[in-house]
Amino acid sequence: MLKKLCLLIFWIMVGAIPGQAQFVKEYKVTERKGYEIVYLNFSSYKSLTQLKRVISADPIYIHGHLLKSNILPDFKYSVHDNMLDTRLVHKNVESDNLGKSITSKLFSDDTDFDHSWDLGLGSNFLYHLEFNLGVGRADFDLAQIAVSKLKVKSASADVMIHYGTEVPNQVEMDTLLVTLNMGTVEVQNANFTNARKMIIEVNYGKINLNYGDGLSGKCQVIAAVSGGSIHLKLPPDSNPVKIRMKTTPMCRTVFPKYLKSIDKETYITRGYKASDPRLLELILDVGVGSITIE
Repeated sequence: MLKKLCLLIFWIMVGAIPGQAQFVKEYKVTERKGYEIVYLNFSSYKSLTQLKRVISADPIYIHGHLLKSNILPDFKYSVHDNMLDTRLVHKNVESDNLGKSITSKLFSDDTDFDHSWDLGLGSNFLYHLEFNLGVGRADFDLAQIAVSKLKVKSASADVMIHYGTEVPNQVEMDTLLVTLNMGTVEVQNANFTNARKMIIEVNYGKINLNYGDGLSGKCQVIAAVSGGSIHLKLPPDSNPVKIRMKTTPMCRTVFPKYLKSIDKETYITRGYKASDPRLLELILDVGVGSITIE
């Protein structure tokens, strides 16, 4: 009798433990007229976030797989001042602090980020994108999406920016800004962004920039890491490039012999001309770690 009673209590307790069931949330903006630019402000405290182009006549489609116990999404949009203003705020109803969140990222796999978001944008609109990410991972495929500004801020995340098909940004991007407390920023086909200014700052982590080909317009890049590394792949030597390296004795530097030194901090390629409208100018700043250029 006692054994049966213990088993009954056990199964009651198991049934009372909350599961990790997920549910789906979808948001869609169908407004297509009355504005020239689409502003999207997306905020999530812990998630896997993916962005890419979708074939649609609508400007924004958002699909989320979320844990029921933690989610409190708030979505709204309006049209004003010739702009479609769209905002999604994904708050944590639990009181995770930053230290706990970073620890969970360091000692967990992708399944521990709780939530995943898929964002679909159209090809027929001009976008200004801002992301505020707590902990997680972000993958932005900007191919065939016209982006005038992209800003990403995060406490601790890995951010990938790339072009799934080799189609450069069809408009001039004013600013590409990524700031992380901890994590990795990787920009593939960085020349495809058509950015006039690129600022990437990481307190602890890595920055990987790949300029496989030359630029169609001038670009200034500031890449800074307090503790970690910067890996830079340059376009061919015939392209105009100027690199200034701000380092300390605790930073190791590796760079190709074809770069010409014009002072103890500054290097240029064979194709460098200060007046060239395609000039790529980089400022690389590492406190403790390494800079590798190839």
